[in-house]
Amino acid sequence: MAAVVLSGIRKTYGELGVIENLSLDIKDGEFVSLLGPSGCGKTTLLRMIAGLEKIDSGELFIGDRRCNDIPPQKRQIAMVFQSYALFPHLSVRANILFGMKMKRTPASVMEKKLAWAVELLGLSKLESRLPRELSGGQRQRVALARAIVLDPAVLLLDEPLSNLDTALREAAIEELKRLHRSVGKTIIYVTHNQAEAMTMSDRIALLNSGHLVQYARPKVVYDHPSTVYAAQFIGSPPINILDGTIDTRGDSLGILTDAGFLEIDKERAAIVSQLNKRRVRVGIRPQHVSLAEHYAARRSSDTSVVVRTELVENLGDRSLIVGRSSSGTALRFLVTRDVEIAPDKDVEVFIDGRRLHIFDPQTEENILAPADAL
Repeated sequence: MAAVVLSGIRKTYGELGVIENLSLDIKDGEFVSLLGPSGCGKTTLLRMIAGLEKIDSGELFIGDRRCNDIPPQKRQIAMVFQSYALFPHLSVRANILFGMKMKRTPASVMEKKLAWAVELLGLSKLESRLPRELSGGQRQRVALARAIVLDPAVLLLDEPLSNLDTALREAAIEELKRLHRSVGKTIIYVTHNQAEAMTMSDRIALLNSGHLVQYARPKVVYDHPSTVYAAQFIGSPPINILDGTIDTRGDSLGILTDAGFLEIDKERAAIVSQLNKRRVRVGIRPQHVSLAEHYAARRSSDTSVVVRTELVENLGDRSLIVGRSSSGTALRFLVTRDVEIAPDKDVEVFIDGRRLHIFDPQTEENILAPADAL
């Protein structure tokens, strides 16, 4: 195993900047996801760690060794590609053994590692099959087996689950978590799927346009998004973002928005008390908006808002409701599956003032995010 440290990494193609001054410290044995939309630079960053793309500036360390100019085969890494890159004419057994044969591994060692990987990844009785005779999930496991038998210090995974259907993806996520616990390798995982990153990762590196937006544990990224972008990218259903102004109503400090005056709890109020009359953006996750008739006890920092229901989306175990205030501001909230709400109905909801996220409208940075939230 090995730690991976990137310091001031930069990558350009001509005048196009793909990765801009990015620094990342991945601990030994950690599972880190590089998360972001298509084109944000996450695969390019992974390929630079692998040695498949040249680093224009900055430094890359794997363990204690600077790897900028070290060829891929000498970096003690293994990579699983999105396409799996299996040899179509070779059996499962031959595919798994291929890398070890290239390294001239003794036959007895290869057989032991093959048996271990086949057992670990549930590939027993499939060794003689060709890739075309396997399901997508089985091909993905063969690609993982071929990588881990090389005993890499770092395992790089480039969207390995993107070709799987929902059911197979759920099963594969469980297998990857089990694999990480079993082998204890440092794993760097590229995905655009927030659910995968939130479920599997020790930490998430959220990227946007080649920049690192936030690097923290999944719970921290969800509870304390560093920017509006982070708040909008992480979380399902998507967060409500409203424009407003810090203001007071009697003894209460809150945010005046088109949806109403949103009260803030005392802890947050102490932080933003000096920002009175300042324009802000406020984020409210649908999970923190409650239907009034199901609300057991109101707190002083909760705000009552009446909205007219516009859309009702069935999510299975619950329903997503999109309502609009009298001023036309949209507000998303969730209800349990046994609640029947029809469109064009006025309903009262409560917004939890302890769960508001307040952002600077110019920098879009979270005013309330703790600086040391990792």
